[in-house]
Amino acid sequence: MLRKTLKKTTKNKKLNDFIKKYKIPPEYLSGNRKMISRGVFLGLFIAFIPMPMQMAAVLLFVPFFRFNVPIALAMCWLSNPFTMPPMYYMEYLTGSYILGIEPKPVELTLEWFSENIDDIFIPLYFGTVLYSVIGSTVGYFIVNHFWRSSVHKEKSSRKKK
Repeated sequence: MLRKTLKKTTKNKKLNDFIKKYKIPPEYLSGNRKMISRGVFLGLFIAFIPMPMQMAAVLLFVPFFRFNVPIALAMCWLSNPFTMPPMYYMEYLTGSYILGIEPKPVELTLEWFSENIDDIFIPLYFGTVLYSVIGSTVGYFIVNHFWRSSVHKEKSSRKKK
């Protein structure tokens, strides 16, 4: 269903006029499987990284890779003000566990964070790399799987008619 909606959207006259007016490369808004799955991959990869301005980081990849930019921007909002604390805490705990470091009790204050950044930085980013790579790869394959199964169901329903 999402696939059909994206196909209709990319054929929208207003959208195509907007693309032509502002000279946006159409592949950045393309609704095909490759571009959508790449957008999901990049957006999820950046979403797990604790850093400010994640949307700007997505846009930094535009000159180097072809992907659906709106999808990537939407995926990076997986980490929002409500989900950031549990995500980053889980990354810190995972990194500490893998590195064999005893995790410190965490207080959600800027003072605690600034005092302990040296102690939590390496475990946090080690966990971040793990979750970024695994989460984005899983997201990529899930999109591909559901896209292909959607195409297969559509083809088999056409054959039955």
